[in-house]
Amino acid sequence: MKTPVKNRRKGWFPLESNFRGKSVALLVIPSLVAAALLCGCGKPPTLMNRYVLAYPPPVLAQLRPLDTGIKVDLFAVDETINRSEMVYKENPYKTGTYRYNRWRANPGYLATDYLTRDLRDSKLFKAVFSYDQSGQGRFRLEGGVQAFNELDLPDGWKAALTLDITLIDTDKENIATRVVFQKTYETQEPMLTKTPQGLAEAMSCGMQKLSKQIIDDVYQAVKPRLGSEKNLEYGATSDNKLKSFSF
Repeated sequence: MKTPVKNRRKGWFPLESNFRGKSVALLVIPSLVAAALLCGCGKPPTLMNRYVLAYPPPVLAQLRPLDTGIKVDLFAVDETINRSEMVYKENPYKTGTYRYNRWRANPGYLATDYLTRDLRDSKLFKAVFSYDQSGQGRFRLEGGVQAFNELDLPDGWKAALTLDITLIDTDKENIATRVVFQKTYETQEPMLTKTPQGLAEAMSCGMQKLSKQIIDDVYQAVKPRLGSEKNLEYGATSDNKLKSFSF
């Protein structure tokens, strides 16, 4: 029965609890506010807990590094989660936010920065450039964050994470060959505790899982493009040698 949970979401709560605070509109007479400030009776600022993702880079297969660079663009974010507040969804039609608990940064920055870190740590590419660097790579990784929220389901609370990924080959002019692949990655990781920290921990597990899948797919998609060009180059060299012998 979920009624007690709903009640616990109101008001103040400790970090380890599963309470949520909801915004309450206060109607205040301006003169009273001014008087309180002049008297030094102002209320101290509310403590705000801020969370980040925390997980080791995913373990990848021992593969030969590719001699090419990748540029990771800043991911776009769905409007319903385009905020630092931690969003929860009680049903398909109702969402809310934790009042005193937020992400350290917007989900777009979190997803982009951690994927960039994992790409670099994999050492599978010659260079990996983030969106705020001037360096450019032949391949560009674009993305969008469709889900980055808590999902309160009957069988338990979960961290929902959905990323749309597009890999672009900037050496190609034709759109048919320029887009290497476009794919949606999603996962729902169970929350071990029904708390903001439990959400951050589960979201970290989800990001680690999707990051591994994305890096694997990017590597497998880029490798044949580089290999085919080397084969063409080798074929052209061989033809030239054959022609030279014919004289």
